[in-house]
Amino acid sequence: MTSKVDTKTLNRRRFLKGSAVAAGTAAVGTVAMPHVSRAQTKTLKVQAAWGGGIFLDNAKSYVERVHAMAGDSLKIDLLPVNSVVKTSQMQDAVHRGVLDGAHYVPAYWYSKSKTASLFGTGPCFGWSSQEVLGWVYYGGGQELFDELMGSLGLNVVSFFNSPMPAQPLGWFKEEIKDASQMKGLKYRTVGLAADVLLEMGMSVVQLPGGEIQPAMKSGLIDAAEFNNPTSDRDFGMQDVSKHYHLASFHQSQEFFEVTFNKKMYEGLPKELQAILKYASEAENSNFYWHNTKRYAEDLGKLRNDQGVNVYRTPDSVMAEQLKAWDKVVDRLSGEDAFFAKVVESQKKYAKEVMGYMNLNQPDYQLAYKHYFG
Repeated sequence: MTSKVDTKTLNRRRFLKGSAVAAGTAAVGTVAMPHVSRAQTKTLKVQAAWGGGIFLDNAKSYVERVHAMAGDSLKIDLLPVNSVVKTSQMQDAVHRGVLDGAHYVPAYWYSKSKTASLFGTGPCFGWSSQEVLGWVYYGGGQELFDELMGSLGLNVVSFFNSPMPAQPLGWFKEEIKDASQMKGLKYRTVGLAADVLLEMGMSVVQLPGGEIQPAMKSGLIDAAEFNNPTSDRDFGMQDVSKHYHLASFHQSQEFFEVTFNKKMYEGLPKELQAILKYASEAENSNFYWHNTKRYAEDLGKLRNDQGVNVYRTPDSVMAEQLKAWDKVVDRLSGEDAFFAKVVESQKKYAKEVMGYMNLNQPDYQLAYKHYFG
């Protein structure tokens, strides 16, 4: 027999059970179909100093690494040379926020401060681009660069990557056997190298890469360098000269600068800031592996297919370059205390690191000759 109390108890149990099931169903529904707020993709407008060729490929490679790590959170719209502003105006455009970023080299804006050329195209203290980048990351170089940006009042943050091999002395009308042959020649280069070669008696013209070959063809310049065998071949330098000199101290180390508007950069989430920074470091290795292979291949084509005479610049010429560097560095250090501060920092790092490297590295040329003659 069921009493009224029993009925009430039964109904109450059914109510509680139903409520629990409903709550459980709601919970399952919440897990199965979450409400996600997907943030809009951040797109950065970045202009490169390159209209094509291997350096634009390198810029694209950096962008690919950013995209691979950032997914849909961050995209870079990479623009070729002169898309928004001229190369000489790129840093100012980033500073003002007209561009979010730029891919170039410090030598392209060193007119603001000759100290800028120490970050990539400075004197050779017995080191290569690899060790200069080591100084940037672990020897106080980045902090000094940031200090320079602050002193110039520039609203930018920069990362450095891609250790370039020493740049060739370049293309001449005849084989250069002695430094005296270079005096009076109209020669194309950029950055502090211009000061060094002026010291050696050359007349220096600073031209964008795409204007070098036409200038030499027309006689505006007598000799020129750009950066590497691949770019030189792309420009068609083999059509205006058959005398190509490798090895030089005028720009024996250089690398790319990837710069961003500082206010924009600091407004990004920390993880996206890290991606822009560490993608730059990741591109270091890829650049070196990729570009040295291409340079070797194109040097072979210049020599074997296009009749170019390839020489190693005589040690006597490079010794004169070092003497010229001494005069330029002493003069600029006397004019600018911050320039002197950066030079001393570099010398300290190079003396320690290259002291070890020179003792430890075997003579690779000895091994090369053993196997290949």
